[in-house]
Amino acid sequence: MADEGSAQPANTWPLQEFHFAVEIGGGPSDAADASFQEVSGLEANIEPEMLSEGGENRFQHKLPTSVKHSNLLLKRGIAPKLSPLVTWCKEVFEGGFATAIKPKDLQVALLNQKSIPLCVWSVTNAYPVKWSVGEFGASKNELAIEIIELAYSELNRIT
Repeated sequence: MADEGSAQPANTWPLQEFHFAVEIGGGPSDAADASFQEVSGLEANIEPEMLSEGGENRFQHKLPTSVKHSNLLLKRGIAPKLSPLVTWCKEVFEGGFATAIKPKDLQVALLNQKSIPLCVWSVTNAYPVKWSVGEFGASKNELAIEIIELAYSELNRIT
């Protein structure tokens, strides 16, 4: 049973993964453009550098290096041309680098049954690095999917 100060009842843990929200940029036009079928790539790792010590043959020292992040993958049904996310991707991929890429911050939230965020991750300085469309098949009865891959510099768990 949850105590009085707890934000959510104890029976909400472990969390279900199917109810989530993505907020891109935080602007009002971006809010309606953040429905996704799947989000992946919330990942940080440190690849240690191996250091051999002279005269010590039993082991190597493992020293931490910088934190590296996977790319964030956002999958959804193909959006209209005027969608802010599509416009941003078009500027990056079709602009020929005539203008500087404008990174955006994102938040990914895992929600409970009442759409209240239980866990929130902040993604900093994200920008598109790949934009692809899933396969088309005449014998399939599925949504046409677009996949947007974003590189980012920092990942923080807020809650």
